[in-house]
Formats: sequence, C-alpha cells, structure tokens
Amino acid sequence: MTTLFLIRHGLTAVTGKTLYGRTPGVPLDERGRAQAEALAERFAPIRLTAVYSSPLDRCVETVAPLAAQQRLEVVAREGLIEMDVGAWTGRSLAQVRRTRMWKELIHRPSHFRFPDGESFADAQARAIAEIDAIAARHPKGRVAVASHGDIIRMLVAHLGGAHLDLFQRTMADPASVSAVSLGDAGPHVLMVNDTGSLDRFAARPRGERNLRG
Repeated sequence: MTTLFLIRHGLTAVTGKTLYGRTPGVPLDERGRAQAEALAERFAPIRLTAVYSSPLDRCVETVAPLAAQQRLEVVAREGLIEMDVGAWTGRSLAQVRRTRMWKELIHRPSHFRFPDGESFADAQARAIAEIDAIAARHPKGRVAVASHGDIIRMLVAHLGGAHLDLFQRTMADPASVSAVSLGDAGPHVLMVNDTGSLDRFAARPRGERNLRG
C-alpha cells in the first residue's frame, strides 16, 4: 500500500481572484511562503519516500522546504500540472462567472472544456494516471504530491467513488493536505483538506501497531 499526501500549493497574490492556469512565474506570496515553512513542520513526524510536484513555481515552492527537511529532491511531473484554461487564462473569476458557460462548468464539469483549453475529464484522467505511476514506483511508500486545487479535488472524488460532476463538493484549501492510500485492496481516502497536525501518520512503536481503541 502506498500513502499519498496530496498537497495544494500555498497562497499567491492572485489566488481566488484570477484564473492564471499554467501561466509561468507565479510565485507564492509572503503568506504562501509562511504556509510552505509550516507545512514542513507539520510533516516532521513523518518519514517520506519521495516528493513530487506540478512543475509550476507555486507548487514547487510549496514543497521545497519539506523536501529540504526530508533530504529529498522535488521531482516535477507534467501529469500533476494545473488545468489548461485556454482562452480564460488571465481572466478574473468575476468575469468568467458572468459567462453563459459558467453554469455548465459548475453543474456538468464532466461535459466542460475550457475554450481552447483542457476538459475536466482529460485533466482527471492524466492526474489519475500520474498518481497510479507514482504508487507503482513507490510500493509501501509515503509520498508527498503537490498539485492544484481542482486536480486534487478530482483525484479525491475519483478515489472516493464519486462521479466527476460531484468533485466540487470536496474542498482543497491552499496548503491543505489530503491523504489517500493505493493498494491491492483498492483506494481509500484517509483525510481531506486538512491544515492541522499530521501526527496521526507518524510511525508508532512496533508493539502499538495492532492496538484497537
């Protein structure tokens, strides 16, 4: 069984305001950098096997302190990248919410494709393929995976058995951690949108592992 810690990137100056999609060079702001440092501290009780990330700056920066603490490299993977929002890149959320297409995006995302961009169905499929490959590469490992809000929400929905049209019922706040396991017994969602202590995932003394409370 592989445990994956799905981490949404920290705050940027335009988080929640603008659809910046795959625009390069969007760094964490001061708040996001503080979140990244706090994230490393949250993982202090956990020994990770590997750290993977979307190649976009905001994700790599979020897990850089964590990787340094764990003495691991951040491995960038295209399958974890943000959705390609096409012609909507750079538009404000206030603008796109006034379009006729917004209602379909909210209520039928499985049928929605961004103008000149990616569909939610394609994005979910390539993200699923990526985490399956990561799990195969690290059987029995504990792996940090940094990505983007919608990507993480679609992964959690899929692993929890929910239809793509329902993925927006799950939240993934900036710098939050969702934990899932992948193994022969099937996927399990262990934790969603957590911003607190990760002590529950710390290794316990051997004699305590089979205790039931």
